[in-house]
Amino acid sequence: MTRLSVRLAETAGFCMGVDLALQRLDRLIEELGGRPIHILGPIIHNPQVLERYARKGVVIAEKPCDVPEGGHVVIRAHGIPREVEAELEARNITIKDATCPKVKKAQVLIARHTRDGRHLLLFGEEDHPEVRGLMSYAAGEACVFGAPEELDKCPLEKGGKYVLAAQTTQDREQFDRLAAQLDADPGLDVTVLHTICDATKLRQKEAMQLAREVDAMVVVGGKNSGNTRRLAQVVLEQGTPVVHVETAEELDPDAYRAVSRVGVTAGASTPRDLVEAVIARLESF
Repeated sequence: MTRLSVRLAETAGFCMGVDLALQRLDRLIEELGGRPIHILGPIIHNPQVLERYARKGVVIAEKPCDVPEGGHVVIRAHGIPREVEAELEARNITIKDATCPKVKKAQVLIARHTRDGRHLLLFGEEDHPEVRGLMSYAAGEACVFGAPEELDKCPLEKGGKYVLAAQTTQDREQFDRLAAQLDADPGLDVTVLHTICDATKLRQKEAMQLAREVDAMVVVGGKNSGNTRRLAQVVLEQGTPVVHVETAEELDPDAYRAVSRVGVTAGASTPRDLVEAVIARLESF
């Protein structure tokens, strides 16, 4: 029987922003020596990582008021809205900011370029925590849309001034088409902010290339991770069969009986050991 050939994308797994956030959390755990640490929402979108931190006493706070006065809180890689940060500071809570530098840069750019009253057009997932944070930095009105065809829900007035930005993990090609479409309208004054992370673009590009060279793809990462879901989406758009799994146990051996080459990639919040477990299971088929 021929052994299944498994190829791993070079950039699979943790991105710089996630790695930095976890390093900061690890240092705080060590500094506080067992004292409670709260995080506003999950530090990253990966259930297995969250379980590990829960065993170390890290508590996920759903609302700012869940963090006790005078306590310690870590701002996750996605960032938080401005008003939430102000509320924490007012309650004498020690803040450890682990916002991804790329997200922080997007926040600063949006604040700077909407000071003159420009309206923000944000390409992203409305309910995503990063998007809620980015929207809070707009000085004027803001509208968020989840797909290029949904831009119609944002009222665009002739002679209006706008800023176009994106959630850092959005599809770069779709964003570029949007920017070109708006730029071609002579009745609009649009400033385009390039806020999509280069690591996201590279990860998607590698996934698409790998998908064209194998018979099937496996994308590893949290089901609630936006960047991981988009990896699966760009692979599917290449016409390659793809499955999105969180753990190796989800893989079905029967699905690979007629397959000789499988590609593997992983979302930016997926730890290396989960990726390696998936590869080991695939190679055992």
